[in-house]
Amino acid sequence: MILPPRLQPVAAFARREILAVLALLALAVAAEVFLSVAGEVREGETNRIDLAVLRALRVPGQPHQPIGPHWLETAAGDFTSLGSIVVLAFIVLVVAGLFVSLRRRREALVVVIASGGGLITSGLLKALFARARPDPVYRAVEATTSSFPSGHAMLSAIVFLTLGSLCAGYVDRRLVKTYIMTVALAATLAIGLTRIYLGVHWLTDVLAGWSVGAVWATGCWLAVWALDQRWREGLPGSAVEVVVEQPRPAQLQRLD
Repeated sequence: MILPPRLQPVAAFARREILAVLALLALAVAAEVFLSVAGEVREGETNRIDLAVLRALRVPGQPHQPIGPHWLETAAGDFTSLGSIVVLAFIVLVVAGLFVSLRRRREALVVVIASGGGLITSGLLKALFARARPDPVYRAVEATTSSFPSGHAMLSAIVFLTLGSLCAGYVDRRLVKTYIMTVALAATLAIGLTRIYLGVHWLTDVLAGWSVGAVWATGCWLAVWALDQRWREGLPGSAVEVVVEQPRPAQLQRLD
């Protein structure tokens, strides 16, 4: 349905407000999930289910051997590296450089701050909880830092969801936006699942990593959204620019 020209700014504002409300709702849900998981992990209430999931992904009687064909383990090891600090840092630097070359310095700054802040937060949370990883007999790859939350799951969520939301903002077609965000979500989920499959993280580690990453990425998106609205509107604190037809002077009306 095509709206009259004077109603189009109001409709655009309503759509932007709905997106912001949905983002706030997602942020609140993700934060609640993390707080719930963190509380249960501290009390040791997740140990049974964590161990049950890990054992279900191992060949019976062979805890060192993940289930499935050998190529699946190899593929999981290759794919999980997409969530490593080195690979994510490379992606962030390449994309930030691209934004700078396109004179999109604000987007470049958002990517760098979101990623750097996420890395610091991940380290602080790991130090705070100091949770032990699964026994080495279950691990298909080696890992040395604390287990909770999963850094791969958290940082991949921050980087891919932030990049996805920024890239989706440059296209108008809803199908393309959906495709971009679907790819970002799929990559985030797959990386987290490989951490469980390879035996270097508990299930709750990955759930917590996804939750914190979603909170962080959504918060960055909301910050960009708020700055963009202020830039569009031109006046601090203004809500929406509504086009109002001013009455014409009587002399002009007589000339008509």
